[in-house]
Amino acid sequence: MQKRKLGNSGLEVSAIGLGCMGMSFSFPPFPDKKDMIPLIQSAVEKGIIFFDTAEVYGPYTNEELLGEALAPIRDKVVIATKFGFKFQDGKNIGIDSHPETIKKAVEGSLKRLRIDVIDLLYQHRVDPNVPIEDVAGTVKDLIKEGKVKYFGLSEAGASTIRRAHAVQPVSALQSEYSLWTRQHEKEIIPTIEELGIGLVAFSPLGKGFLTGKIDEKTKFQQGDFRNTLPRFTEEARIANKALLDLINQFAESKNATPAQIALAWVLAQKPWIVPIPGTTKLHRLTENIGAVAIELTSKELQEMEAASAHIKVLGDRYPEALEKTTGLFSEFPASMAPISGTAVSRTSPLELIRSSAFRTGRTLRR
Repeated sequence: MQKRKLGNSGLEVSAIGLGCMGMSFSFPPFPDKKDMIPLIQSAVEKGIIFFDTAEVYGPYTNEELLGEALAPIRDKVVIATKFGFKFQDGKNIGIDSHPETIKKAVEGSLKRLRIDVIDLLYQHRVDPNVPIEDVAGTVKDLIKEGKVKYFGLSEAGASTIRRAHAVQPVSALQSEYSLWTRQHEKEIIPTIEELGIGLVAFSPLGKGFLTGKIDEKTKFQQGDFRNTLPRFTEEARIANKALLDLINQFAESKNATPAQIALAWVLAQKPWIVPIPGTTKLHRLTENIGAVAIELTSKELQEMEAASAHIKVLGDRYPEALEKTTGLFSEFPASMAPISGTAVSRTSPLELIRSSAFRTGRTLRR
């Protein structure tokens, strides 16, 4: 497994991590813990050393799962978790990043994860009621106390990132990034590149859609997060097959799966971007790891860019109310399509690269 450094912080992780949320949160049915522990341990055997969780996943049960699975091999892995919510009687009652809440969350996470120090601690969502300087200062104190090694933010806007970084260097930003979620390219990615911050890309497979295993007939169980997402309506899934067609053409040419091409594309964008696809199946874990060995040439990336520029992704990634809880909303309204342009025929999106515009060197931009 190749390694990558998250920005300039010195934090080195495997080129692909494992997002563990779906093992106990958002995507039912949830597998038995006795099946997930060997899967997590198999990930380490296959070279993955970067694991992502959060106190809100469950809540608490996901951290407990990860703690039990990684306890025998703690010295071989990098564990990332998140704070940022308040709980009452075991239920999430809202965003809260007051200093006392952060400290309480960290103590709980350390216990559940069975560790002495958290490798990477993110603020899960920006709290509009707490200055980010106070959040960064609290984490800075926790780093001095030896309870945290590195500080991260999740779904934060550019100005928030700069303000936090001025108090305590931010090692990583975790945000959604994939072939169908690219609004971060306008301001977020240039900002973190300037500041030397790594990007941890969650949902690099578009919550499963970019694997090609989901179509308009797919039924999600009650409680599945995707039931609430505009991009997963039946109409959207039909329309968004255009992007899958493009991915499939490259998958065939590279003797790879659509999931591997989607991950290889993310890996090819910057050397400090680390995708963290989630899975509950060993064969999917192996498939995802295989993406690291797939190299997309400059020409292939240019072809993908040119063709995808004509594909309109239907449906926002979140409902507006949920998007407003992220730090991106004011800079990137939910109505902004991640890939703009004119929808094309599903027969062969790649044919677009042979258009006169492409041949004459005119750049097709979003």
